Amino acid sequence: MIDLRSDTVTRPTAGMREAMSRAEVGDDVFGEDPTVNALEDRMAALFGHEAALFCASGTMTNQIAVNVHTRPGDEVIGDEGMHIYRYEGGGLMANSGCSVKLLTGDRGRFTATQVADAINDPANPHLACSRLVNLENTANRGGGSVWDIAEVRRIRAVCDTHGLALHMDGARIFNAMAVDGTTPAQWGALCHSISICLSKGLGAPVGSVLTGSRAFIAQARRVRKRFGGGMRQAGVLAAAGLYALDHNVSRLVDDHARAQRLGAALAGQPYVEGVLPVETNIVVARLRDGMSMDGFLAQLRQREILAVAFGPGMVRMVTHLDVDDAAIDRTVEALATIRT
Repeated sequence: MIDLRSDTVTRPTAGMREAMSRAEVGDDVFGEDPTVNALEDRMAALFGHEAALFCASGTMTNQIAVNVHTRPGDEVIGDEGMHIYRYEGGGLMANSGCSVKLLTGDRGRFTATQVADAINDPANPHLACSRLVNLENTANRGGGSVWDIAEVRRIRAVCDTHGLALHMDGARIFNAMAVDGTTPAQWGALCHSISICLSKGLGAPVGSVLTGSRAFIAQARRVRKRFGGGMRQAGVLAAAGLYALDHNVSRLVDDHARAQRLGAALAGQPYVEGVLPVETNIVVARLRDGMSMDGFLAQLRQREILAVAFGPGMVRMVTHLDVDDAAIDRTVEALATIRT
């Protein structure tokens, strides 16, 4: 089965499993797991931040960040498709009591002008206090679109002027950097906090890391405990993250090239109305009215290929380290045999 539903379906390689089996461990709640500490130190240093926190998921790191940056009744500004709003179970409201100001961006990316226009007057007691701006890089619902760092610099300037924090949901930030050549330190200099997933394109089975200032991470550690996210001998998981940083970053460009092939193949089919520009490893296509989503996915499954519905008439395919060139060849051939 060729599984293109998400890059979260990857399985740890033999080398990663070996690294996990050899991991030195301790009780991380006591701060005594040397492998977790090594991962946190390394990620903080990469992004030029003072500290980092290893968590079970990107949803947890995002929700912890929101909770630390805001107070109940505050407002979070971000794109209408942002993951922290659409796909984290209402956590903004349930965990932190925040409202949201949704912007209509360009495939998940908005401008500094839009942010400035969205900030509420802090002197008006009728309005929520604008407190946090959230970026998502790459933007999932934008088809893996990559942010322009120059625009983020302008957004940070707006945040500084108005006293807002800037958080990046960098679930696929390494995919973005593989495209534009930016560095972790450049993004760390712009964002007060960054959430980095290890379990997507980097191929680890579990885990995300939140980076920020020492004071921010101290508070984040407290919130992680409150959320039930404290882990004990977590070094077996952190070892997978360290292995991923050593072995699975440079190969992301292969996933992007394979996604380009998928996008071109989909665009050439009569049952496809259009394909979002393919920048990284996510391919999003819109089916024509004559092709039902259930029928399309069922025909793919019959050919031992898995994809996922991504909204009305939209289908998503994601390349990753478990999808090689032969799998793309098979998928391209299969797409040509689909019938309405």
